[in-house]
Amino acid sequence: MDVLSSKQDSGWRNKRGEASLSDVHRSINISRSGSRWRRLAAFAGPGYLVAVGYMDPGNWATSLAGGSKFGYALLAVALLSNLMAIVLQSLCARLAIASGRDLAQACRDAFPKWVSIPLWALAEIAIIATDIAEVIGTAIGLNLIFGIPLELGVLITALDVFIILYLQKMGFRWVEAFIITLLGVIAVCFAIQIFLADPQWGGVIRGFFPTTEIVTNPEMLYLALGILGATVMPHNLYLHSGIVQTRNYGHTLPEKKEALTYATIDSTVALCFALLINASILILAAAAFNSTGRTEVAELGEAHSLLAPLLGLAIAPTLFGIALLCCGLNSTVTATLAGQIVMEGFLKMKLQPWIRRLITRAIAIIPAAFVTIWYGDAGTAELLILTQVVLSLQLSFAVFPLVMFTASKAKMGELVAPIWLSGVAWLIAVVIAGLNVKLLVDFVSG
Repeated sequence: MDVLSSKQDSGWRNKRGEASLSDVHRSINISRSGSRWRRLAAFAGPGYLVAVGYMDPGNWATSLAGGSKFGYALLAVALLSNLMAIVLQSLCARLAIASGRDLAQACRDAFPKWVSIPLWALAEIAIIATDIAEVIGTAIGLNLIFGIPLELGVLITALDVFIILYLQKMGFRWVEAFIITLLGVIAVCFAIQIFLADPQWGGVIRGFFPTTEIVTNPEMLYLALGILGATVMPHNLYLHSGIVQTRNYGHTLPEKKEALTYATIDSTVALCFALLINASILILAAAAFNSTGRTEVAELGEAHSLLAPLLGLAIAPTLFGIALLCCGLNSTVTATLAGQIVMEGFLKMKLQPWIRRLITRAIAIIPAAFVTIWYGDAGTAELLILTQVVLSLQLSFAVFPLVMFTASKAKMGELVAPIWLSGVAWLIAVVIAGLNVKLLVDFVSG
């Protein structure tokens, strides 16, 4: 362990253990002699894995529901959520590079077991909620493109573990290339659909400015929190703090500062791309459904069937299905990695990725299969939105420790977050917690 890390370890209850994702830890070399652009390119990748969580199938359900019900009004929530995400993900990179720990390891090393074990349980619940959304989204994508029944599609999703195993054996850069390629396909699909929908761009611009109705209208707030839960996702905070350590950025303070700069640029650019996709889903729903009086569209299957007659081209629903399937596959890879980081970080328990994946997926398949069999499309839409609200309620239990750690000079050393950044992060944490309390009060009071 280097001297810098040894000094920072004095601020933790427990010494740093095994490296996060030890099989790929510092496996990607950073050229010391190359240009800045080349070094920046070497850091590009983790941000796009994180960005996947901001456009997963659960996000589609909340954005479709929000766009069809309230038009462009909830674009402000998508923008605000993305700005929050940029700040929080930058703190994840800071925590990892400064302390050599991912967020799960940091919680284990900073808190007593009676605190860290419940935090682990909550993180697992968040990952299962994420996985349920992926199972349903992938199954719907298979149904829309190939006509595979939802019940069978749910079972087929268990096989995606082989994709992950194959990519991980080839190297972590191949995992990133797979993710970025599918993101490109998603972007092209939505660009064509937005062009066909021809939205009111004046309304789109106004939609990015928030109104008080978002907080005062319980139904709008419920969807807004769903969008928040689908955007700033708990498992992404654990994921980013682990995968940024796949870069071999050196051990000296200047090298770590440079690594932090490049990692922050990577995640910020990737999250701006995620905002474009997020906003595209909502804009498409507002332009295609809300403007034609269809204000109750929340089911992915229903949206798919309506796109062809509303947009006038048969290719529109096919593009929708392809993008949805790509989202599901992408989210599968990132959720597996996040689950591995959470289990190893909190419990020091190492499982083969395929075992970990099958356990998580089996837990997710049971409720997803039950809902698809008994309630069909309508039930899956409600379950998708519910998973996103569950994620939002779990979020504070990851955000508050992250902000607390990165604001501590004893834990972070010279890379402690500036006072202004910590202030913004604490404000975000309080806003998220406050919105969740209001959601619970509204729910209990009916």
